[in-house]
Order: sequence, then structure tokens, then C-alpha cells
Amino acid sequence: MTAPHPESRSDNDADVGAKTSAAGILADLDALRGADLPVYGGRTLAYVYDAGLGPETADLAERAYAAMAGVNGLDMTAFPSVVALENDVVGTTAHLLGGGPDTAGTFTSGGTESCLLAVLTAREHARASRGVTDPQLVLPVTAHAAFRKAAHLFGLDVVDIPVDPETFTPDPEAMAAAITDRTALVVVSAPSYPHGVLDPVAAVAGHAAARGVLCHVDACIGGWLLGHARRLPGSAIPDFGLAVPGVTSLSVDLHKYAYTPKGASVVLFRDAELRRHGYFASASWPGYPVVNATLQGTKSAGPLAAAWAVLRHIGDAGYADLADRTLRTAAELRAGIAAIPGLRILGEPVGSLLAVASADPAVDVFVVADCLRAHGWYIQPQPGVGGLPRTVHLTVTAAAAGKTAGLLDALAAAVAEARTLGPAEADPGLVEAAALIDPAALTAAESAAILELAGLGGGGAMPERMAPVLALLEQLPAALAERLLPDVIGGLFRLP
Repeated sequence: MTAPHPESRSDNDADVGAKTSAAGILADLDALRGADLPVYGGRTLAYVYDAGLGPETADLAERAYAAMAGVNGLDMTAFPSVVALENDVVGTTAHLLGGGPDTAGTFTSGGTESCLLAVLTAREHARASRGVTDPQLVLPVTAHAAFRKAAHLFGLDVVDIPVDPETFTPDPEAMAAAITDRTALVVVSAPSYPHGVLDPVAAVAGHAAARGVLCHVDACIGGWLLGHARRLPGSAIPDFGLAVPGVTSLSVDLHKYAYTPKGASVVLFRDAELRRHGYFASASWPGYPVVNATLQGTKSAGPLAAAWAVLRHIGDAGYADLADRTLRTAAELRAGIAAIPGLRILGEPVGSLLAVASADPAVDVFVVADCLRAHGWYIQPQPGVGGLPRTVHLTVTAAAAGKTAGLLDALAAAVAEARTLGPAEADPGLVEAAALIDPAALTAAESAAILELAGLGGGGAMPERMAPVLALLEQLPAALAERLLPDVIGGLFRLP
């Protein structure tokens, strides 16, 4: 993946003050998009969600988005359409995921914001109801990084719970033992992102309730899919929603398996009184009274309108069909991947997420991912952490239906190529030196030198082969990797 270079811009764009024709602007956008992964067609198995329904649904979403793009969700008293749309979207989501008449929710910009709001609400609730001033967040190591971001932003200490190396789920008793008087929130996933397995929601939520602690279910990636899959005949997926005793909040993204445009998620709370703890209000300045239900102030109603339109257009029956199609496709891929010598599926995934590890030391899945991309398919590498193996991650969508044979053939070819190339290895000397570095004392110049040695000193471009970089990242101390990663990404953004 490469970032656009200033020299790739058209002559008309060289001067930011120059007026450019609409046709020229759109042509420039098309040229820039040429370096991106495809967002439709089922060949990008990460980051994008394609229902495979054709242009009609996408066109509807774009028109609904445009119709409301200028509406400001900051003040719903000025724009009551925002209230009507949000009530409808949140109500539909609550109905699917175990909500009752007291359930309250908020439409957000995405899963990260939904998770942040759940943690912020829990922190404020623990402070107000139990006097907790030094809060902790108890979560499995497989919980999404958004919760670590929330802990960092809102001043909570993370208590990590290991997962079983075979099932990749946490022990409910270990989760219960970690709960203390400082615990503000316990988190479980439905399913976890790294391995696609369902955490023991009911057991953990029961332990949390017994201690008077809130429990959040992160169903951002799988909630909409699994919620509809549970309604299919013969489904054995256990309940994970708000109807489970002890579950007090739940997050679910609509721009994933509800297939709405990006910028659409919902966080649900057991009642409005709990949700109130996450609101921000200010009457202490000479401007207008401020009430924010989200981390944003001004926000376009475009994503909300687009989500509302797509939910109504596809409907319950349509989502049930998409869920069935997606689960069948994931099952086909799971069986096909397990049959490829050198690969293995981790855990017992319940839905559409597959984590694939190596079953042969000669096959490096990081190298497999590089080779597969050359065949026109993208799967997401995941470095091993804390004794868990490195994997490649497949997010299967309905658009992948009917394409499994092509993907499996390409994957088998990529495995054969990876055997020939051999595993990617980090420079032992660099790894040894990195162990002696104090990340907190690292200067910008020293960081640049390390990145240059790691092959990341290209000044605005990522290497074509990412396997060696990922192999190094995997062996760096976590604190050092977290110090270097912002410099890697920051280096992509340069003034023209």
C-alpha cells in the first residue's frame, strides 16, 4: 500500500487556490482510488463490507446521505428529523438484540466511538454510584483495541485476562476473580475480532451482576449478523444481547453487517438512567446550552439517514437471507482452508470471521498474505501476541458467496509460493538492540533511524512486502512498537 505522492496530483491541483472543474476533480479522485483496495466484489476480506446487492442499495444510501448531509446533529431541537431517524434506527437495533421498553441507545460514528462511550459511561456510573475514583477495566486480551484506547483516554487501568490457547475464550471464573471494588466495567465480545469466537457472555455477565458491576458486550463486528443468524432455523448461537441477565450495554456497528455506509454504529444501554452518565452538558459558558450524547459536537446527519434508509430497504427478511448466505460461505471457506496443507483454522468461529494460522513451520502466514495479494485478494495479517500465534484474518461478507473456489485456489497457490520463499525473519541484531531501548526516551531522530533499518524509511510509502516488517513488529517489546507505530503512520502524511 502506498500513499499518494504530491507529484501524482494534477497540475490544476498544485495551487490549492486554483479553481478546478468538477470533471477534473472527479478524475483526480478516480486516479487516487486506483491505488486502493477494491471495496466491492468480495476480494477484500478486511475493512469493507459488501452485501453483493448491486448498485440499487448503494445508490439509495448515497441519495439518503446527500439529502441529510447538511443537517447538523449537534442540536436536535433545531433539526427534529435527527430525533425521528435516530429513534427508528436505535429502536430497530434494540429489538434485534434483546432490548426492552426501558432500553436506551445512541447512534455513533463507529465501533470505536460506541466502545468509548460504553467505557466513559461505566466510569461515570462507578464514580456516582459506588464512589470509584481509580477505576479498572476488566477484559480478555482478545477484546478490541478500542477499549484500550478508551482506558487511555479516560484514565482507567486495564486488567488483562488471558484466553485459552485452544478455544481463544476467557475463563469466566478468571474474569470473576479479577473483579474488585475498583472495577467499573467488564467487557466480553460477540464475537472477538481476532479469532471470531463467542466469549462466554452469560457466565461473565452473571458474575459481574453478582458484584454490582456493569458488563458490556462488544458486538460491533458480529452483532447484526449473529442477531439475524440466531433467528434462522436450527441455529445454535446462544443469546448474547441485552436480554442476558447482567448485560448492561452493547455496541453494534451498522456499517459492517447491516451494510450501511461507514460512520454508523449504535451503543445500547439497559435504560436511559445509565445512558445519562455518558452525556456531556454545559451551561457554564456564555454561548448556547450544550448537550452531547456522543464524543462529537457538530456531526452530519448524512450517515444516520443513510443507515436508516438501508435498514428499511433490506428489511428483516433480507438480512436473514444475507446472514444465511454469509454463514454458508464462511463454512465453505473454513472447510476449504482446513484442507490446504500447512494451514489451520483457530478456535470454533461462530460467524463470519476466520483466523488462519500456520500448521507447518515452512509456511509463514505473513508471506502467504503478501503472495495472496499478488493474486488479487486481500486478507489481514495479525501478529502473534502473548503466546498466541500469528494469523491471517478473513472477514467474510455476503459478496464472497460464489467466489470461494477462486479464493481457495489462490490461497493454495499462495501457500505453495510461501513455502518456496521461506518464512520472513526479523534481523536478530535489530531485535536484540531493540530490547535495550527505553521507548519513553526515544528521540525523533532515533525513531527515524530504527524505522530506516526496519525498511520503513521510504518517506511516504509502505514496502511492497509487509511480511518482514510484521515479523519484526511481532518481536519488538510492545511499548517500543507502540512508540514507533505512530511515526510509521505519521510519515505517510506530508505537506505537498
